Amino acid sequence: MPTHTTRDFLSVEPFPSYEPTIGRWLWMLEDTRRETKMALANIDQSLLDWTPSPTENSIGTLLYHIGLIELDWLYVEALENAPWPEELKALFAIKDRDAQHVLSVIRHVSLDEHLRRLDTLRTHLLAAFRGMSLEEFRRPRTFPEYDVTPEWVLHHLIQHEVEHRGHIQMLRSLAERALQAP
Repeated sequence: MPTHTTRDFLSVEPFPSYEPTIGRWLWMLEDTRRETKMALANIDQSLLDWTPSPTENSIGTLLYHIGLIELDWLYVEALENAPWPEELKALFAIKDRDAQHVLSVIRHVSLDEHLRRLDTLRTHLLAAFRGMSLEEFRRPRTFPEYDVTPEWVLHHLIQHEVEHRGHIQMLRSLAERALQAP
C-alpha cells in the first residue's frame, strides 16, 4: 500500500518582474493560452480549415480572430490608441470582419504560423504591462461609448479566448468525425 501520494498544488502565482496584481492577471492570461495550445495539440491542417457549413467559422479563422481582438484591445483600449507596431501590422494585415460583419475567412495557414503570430503578439502584450503600476492598471481609459481599465481588458481577453477555445474544441470534434466518416 503506497504511503506517499503526489498532490497537485493549484495556485495563481504572479509573474516575476511585474507588479504582483498585474503579474497574477498575466499568469491567468498565459494559463488560458496554454490550455488553448493543448486543445490544438496534434491537429491536422484539414481540421484547421474545416467548417460545418460554408457560413461557419473554421478553427484557423477563430485563431486569427483571437489574436486580432487581443491586439485591438491592447493598443486601442489599454494603451489608449497607441499605434500598432509594424511587425504586428504585418502579422494581422487582414481585417477582422468583412462588409457583412462576418469574420474574415482564414485558410491554408499552418498551426505553427498561427501560434507564431499569437506568440509574437503576446510578447508585445507582456512588454506593455511590464512597467505598469497598479494605479495605471486600474486607471479608466475614456472612450465615447465606455470607460475601461487595463485590468478589465485582461479579464475580457481571458474570457474571449476561453469562449472561443470551447468553440475550437467543438469544431475539432465535429471535424474529426466528419473527415473520418466513410
